[in-house]
Amino acid sequence: MEKEKNENALLFCWVVALAATAGSLYFSEIKGYLPCELCWFQRILMYPLIIVYGVALWKKQLNIALPGAILSGIGMFVSAYHYLIQKLPALHETGSSCGLIPCNTEYINIAGFITIPFLAGAAFILIFATHLTLLVKNRRHDK
Repeated sequence: MEKEKNENALLFCWVVALAATAGSLYFSEIKGYLPCELCWFQRILMYPLIIVYGVALWKKQLNIALPGAILSGIGMFVSAYHYLIQKLPALHETGSSCGLIPCNTEYINIAGFITIPFLAGAAFILIFATHLTLLVKNRRHDK
């Protein structure tokens, strides 16, 4: 039963990473939104998660997915910083010199707070929290 819960959690992480990757590709390739520098860093951290969690799921081994926790943990902070650049007036100016596309650009703004970095951050948080929960439960189970 415990092994099945691990597999379900790994599948959840894989699906979230796949959806986030598909979303980022939709925004850039279909909608034509050019990614800024921080968006590229978030992509660099998100895209490998599909492979990491896919292989862990295929091999049915949680320890293979450890890089996923590290990448998603870093991704949370990059997304949070990017979101703060967009939303905090004190940091808004910082994002204007972020490269060809300013990092304070808001291509979408749903309900006044849902932007692309917000969506990426939510995906990173879901993946990281799920993986952390898995690690804690398995550590308790091993004792």
